[in-house]
Amino acid sequence: MNVEIMQNVFVNFAFGGLLITMLVYWFSLAFPGIFILNKIATLFTILVNISLSLTLSSRWFANGYFPLSNLYESLLFLAWTLTLVHLLIESKTRSRLIGAIAVPVAMFVTAFASLALPRGMQQASPLVPALKSNWLMMHVSIMMLSYSILILGSLLSILFLFITRGQDINLKGSSVGTGSYRAQAIDKTAPIIVSDQSSILINSTRMNLLESIDNLSYRTIGLGFPLLTIGIIAGAVWANEAWGSYWSWDPKETWALITWLIFAAYLHSRITKSWQGKKPAILASVGFIVVWICYLGVNFLGKGLHSYGWLV
Repeated sequence: MNVEIMQNVFVNFAFGGLLITMLVYWFSLAFPGIFILNKIATLFTILVNISLSLTLSSRWFANGYFPLSNLYESLLFLAWTLTLVHLLIESKTRSRLIGAIAVPVAMFVTAFASLALPRGMQQASPLVPALKSNWLMMHVSIMMLSYSILILGSLLSILFLFITRGQDINLKGSSVGTGSYRAQAIDKTAPIIVSDQSSILINSTRMNLLESIDNLSYRTIGLGFPLLTIGIIAGAVWANEAWGSYWSWDPKETWALITWLIFAAYLHSRITKSWQGKKPAILASVGFIVVWICYLGVNFLGKGLHSYGWLV
């Protein structure tokens, strides 16, 4: 089989697998009692990750360089890191929410790479002199990994805002209402007690869910931020080696700095000001937009030393 045809088969399988996985995850959230759905979703995610691994590996061996030289390869690598990070986080937290939000993003990225990009941009091309460096693997792979983790953490914050409808929720007050229940319990009217018990149970479950999402978002972003920092530092060293300057205020560099500042502000608010809930979630949501501008928006302008784009 021709290598290019084989790669297309792998990518198409990845897209189809992600579509099935997304539906299974959403069904598992709607019907939490059907535990087999979780195993099916995890199995399909693993198969998709393997399929993307084979695609990238075949391009690596066929072309003789790490497959991060153009936008097509970059998008596939992002989908690969999204599924990998999703599997790792899910294995630690046992939370199906990660899969429910990560898989649609990975599916969109894969579809965009295979369907939206012109055929010419999907073809491998010789590396430009600046990319012929060992820094290609280190800098770009770390940056892509950090993007994936920060995207997932930000999506959790967006989910938090969606569930709360943008309201300011006191996460430390999950037991609020107990006093009210006890006051009602003094009354001998059974329907009121039952109604109050149900209300307390619903509110408690909702608060536990919100606390879990908020905490998981914080921990995920806390993992991605150091990787982003390392990636930017590695990029500066590589830039000095390739272009003779550590920092040149290239559009990509500028937006990478903006991304770093947004998530630094998020972590600062969580650590030093003990913010929870709405305020840091808004910061992380802004970070979600900024990450995509840094990763795709700048490239599509066709300007700067980091451009992959064709939109000029």
